Amino acid sequence: ALPAARCGATVVGIDIAPNLIETGRRRAAGEGVEVRFDEGNCESLPYADGSFDTAITMFGAMFAPRPDRAAAELMRVVRPGGRIAMANWTPGSFVGAMLRAHVALVPPPAGVPSALLWGDEGVVRERLAATRSIACARRAIQFDFPMSPEDVVRLFRDYYGPTVRTFEALDDAGKARLFANLVALWSDANQATDGTTRVESEFLEVVAER
Repeated sequence: ALPAARCGATVVGIDIAPNLIETGRRRAAGEGVEVRFDEGNCESLPYADGSFDTAITMFGAMFAPRPDRAAAELMRVVRPGGRIAMANWTPGSFVGAMLRAHVALVPPPAGVPSALLWGDEGVVRERLAATRSIACARRAIQFDFPMSPEDVVRLFRDYYGPTVRTFEALDDAGKARLFANLVALWSDANQATDGTTRVESEFLEVVAER
């Protein structure tokens, strides 16, 4: 939302987490940019049909438990000729491995498909089949943290939604096991050698024309 507002776009941001809405409002005010932030669910967006020229979701809508509803809502609120842009973690990515470590200990509810299916181009094309065109490309994002892999895992445990919820669902032994598994993942993938953490993860870039 903030980069779009910096470029002069009229921006509405939405998230299901009230604390992230408040964070967005504070950051927008601090930067002196205009963004309207709403609390809401991407499976039932509180906007009229064709409200937006572009809908952007970066590692957000992919976590909705009912992907067909999320896809339908993205298409509904974008005007004909507008665009839907997504960034979704791929199944074989580093983040994909991290998320699999979560569900290995706390499986999702029955009937909820893996969020990582949004990183499969074939699945994306099926879910957004009603759009005029879809362009997909594999990209990479780099995580740079001025701390050790173990401290990065602590950061994710305390602040990253999927990790927070998984730890909350585990007993003490499960918490210790997940923590150790995640530290091993971050350590094995770490490209830095100076005590900090640098890890690269692949994602699928999706741009669909409505």
